[in-house]
Amino acid sequence: MDHKYIYASLTRISDLAEKGFEVKALPKDKWQTGDYVVCEILNEGGESLKIELPNGRMRGVIAGEHIVGALGDRYATLEATGSWRNVTDDLKMTVLTGAGLLGKLTSKSMFIPKMIKIIYKGHAVRDGKKLTMGDFVETIPKVQFNTPVILFVGTSMSAGKTTSARIVTNIFKQAGYKVVGAKLTGAGRYKDILAFKDVGADMILDFVDVGLPSSICSTDIYKEKIEQMLSRIAKENADVAIIEIGASPLEPYNGDIAINALREHIKCTILSASDPYAVYGLMKAFELVPDIVTGVASNTLAGARMVKELCGVRALNLIDSTTTKALKQILTEKTGMSLKTK
Repeated sequence: MDHKYIYASLTRISDLAEKGFEVKALPKDKWQTGDYVVCEILNEGGESLKIELPNGRMRGVIAGEHIVGALGDRYATLEATGSWRNVTDDLKMTVLTGAGLLGKLTSKSMFIPKMIKIIYKGHAVRDGKKLTMGDFVETIPKVQFNTPVILFVGTSMSAGKTTSARIVTNIFKQAGYKVVGAKLTGAGRYKDILAFKDVGADMILDFVDVGLPSSICSTDIYKEKIEQMLSRIAKENADVAIIEIGASPLEPYNGDIAINALREHIKCTILSASDPYAVYGLMKAFELVPDIVTGVASNTLAGARMVKELCGVRALNLIDSTTTKALKQILTEKTGMSLKTK
């Protein structure tokens, strides 16, 4: 591997580190979402300044090092927003996610640490042609999707979806089933789907695998990408797919399209919520009735009672092991699968 650069995890689908490339500066009108670019790090370093590597590990950085990431967009309600489209003539950008999603920061919560500042040096190029995430994706024939789905949605990012999905994945694996873990929308981070793999998922997949740095893109493009993702899942012939919709379906990550594509295959919907009022708002706005509410809204008896009274939905704190029996009962009723440990 070439150690001249820090390869962020958005490069994990590529062979950039193994086969190398040239660096060529291109005018802004030649830039596109998913382009692989090289940038120099401007910060002096710090504990919070880390990049996620292709293996999922985090690596610290210092000024003067060079990162390889991908141009993209982020619109996180609780952390930061930004886009490569907002880059000005000074060519300065920000690492919008640790995975190497690169663009101009447009807003940031005061509650998150400072972010990595960078300056564009050029595109990754071979034989005079710029390299993109899409160059490393093989399009497969469409496969009919019929896999039973346990769907995880949230009222916002960081609502507890991945943690809850990991718990449910473990339950199905302990019962001896073949499980696919997938995240169909959001902004690229490898750690989210690695959480599925850590508890035994037989196959993991997200939108990065089909060439998207985040799922913020046109409706037409996303429909093509989700067809590819679902075909890849279908090829596995799994007993169940544990699928997470990143962020909230009301944010511009195409979560509504993903849910509609899955709708007839959804056996159980688990909603991670920040508070009971958020549950009510999402249910009304998206016409979605979850089977279980979990996350912060379920942390206390007061929260669980309010969810029940306000929304008519049962709340379970899934990280509390005393709820596992009730969780298994609901999953069994919804899927018809026995969840006794084998």
